[in-house]
Amino acid sequence: MRISRHLLRAGVGAAVAALVLTGCRSSGGSDSAADGITDEACPQAVNDDNGCIYLGVISDLTKGPFAPLAVPITDAQKAFWQKVNEDGGVGGYDVDVTKYVQDAEYNPEIHNRKYQEIRKDILALGQTLGSSQTLAILEDMKADDVIGVPASWNSAWEFEDQILESGANYCFEAMNGVDWAVANRDVGDKVAAVGYDNDYGGDAAAGVEAAAEANDLEYVEIKAPPGQDQQAETVASVLREDPDLLVISTGPAEMAAIVGGAAAEGFDGTVVGSSPTWNPALLQSAAAPAIEALYFQAGPWGPFGTDTPGHEAMREALGDVTPSDGYTAGWVWSYPLLAALEQADADGGITRESLVEAAKSLEEVDYEGMLPNEAGKNTGEPADSAYRASVISKVDKDAPTGVSIEQDLTAGPTAEAYDFSQPCFSLQ
Repeated sequence: MRISRHLLRAGVGAAVAALVLTGCRSSGGSDSAADGITDEACPQAVNDDNGCIYLGVISDLTKGPFAPLAVPITDAQKAFWQKVNEDGGVGGYDVDVTKYVQDAEYNPEIHNRKYQEIRKDILALGQTLGSSQTLAILEDMKADDVIGVPASWNSAWEFEDQILESGANYCFEAMNGVDWAVANRDVGDKVAAVGYDNDYGGDAAAGVEAAAEANDLEYVEIKAPPGQDQQAETVASVLREDPDLLVISTGPAEMAAIVGGAAAEGFDGTVVGSSPTWNPALLQSAAAPAIEALYFQAGPWGPFGTDTPGHEAMREALGDVTPSDGYTAGWVWSYPLLAALEQADADGGITRESLVEAAKSLEEVDYEGMLPNEAGKNTGEPADSAYRASVISKVDKDAPTGVSIEQDLTAGPTAEAYDFSQPCFSLQ
């Protein structure tokens, strides 16, 4: 398997010359970990002669609605960078993604506080989970020249140099879900966007509204509060509106409560869930029969069991784990940061500033087949570079994570035609 490719980059001669002159490695590290890079080896180094790059992780690991996904996301990123280190590291450095792991509980204020605690110690954020949460630290990231890998798909990320996203955003994902349902599920009257009252729910709702207009559907929006036990009014609103199609943008527990509760009262429309709504454990819940009958998932890439070199590399690196598409997301999200590190190394050395410039210059990313290379383009205007295709998956109890591909990566007509000159939605 090929993850580390830095020795094949253009400019390798200059990098070797720099190594000879410094007697060490290609970028300006030191014995302190200020700015997240040091000539000293990582605490659990694979390569004792390498220096260390420290990546921060700010996630939702205990109390928040996405903890069941965020724990495997974080574990997959640890496995990804461990494999990079086993392949020799990047630019004379191992990558540590374990020392600065923070739990923000899906709370923007805590997220901000955790960033303040580690901002001087990290080169970049290997994970920053949540849209509103990442927006809470974005200005500080800009001031610090820190780039971040988002554990979210906000349409604002294509307009931010500090953010290295992968896959179609919530807005395009929702458009693709509606277009697919219109073409394949006889949806022809009303569509309801049901989601959190934040950037995640709002971004998806904007996509649903655009697709409703394009398909001549009546559109309604229903706000869903966080909490599995807080969905009685959400269910009542669904039953009152009686749409042909629900597009849900919540956590898995809330999605199950909404679908199960509505189905128990006679709702039998189609449900398309945004990618964070799924957890295979839902198939063991009381809502499982309703989910099996009604639910489809719109997602940014193929699920855990998909046959690509990248999926295979992920499964091999993780070993014997209970399959989760949190793992899939964590692994895929790491490729652009690796590409940016390699590019910064090839351009003369890895620093915070050079990493920002490298990230902005990416024309493609080798996702090892999990996404097409052009999905990693980070140059030009967002209208031209934003990736617009999604996967539609169906519930499949025999699949490793309970879903299998119904329609492979496709950009529907609404997403294809959408004028993406600004983010679809913003609370700011």
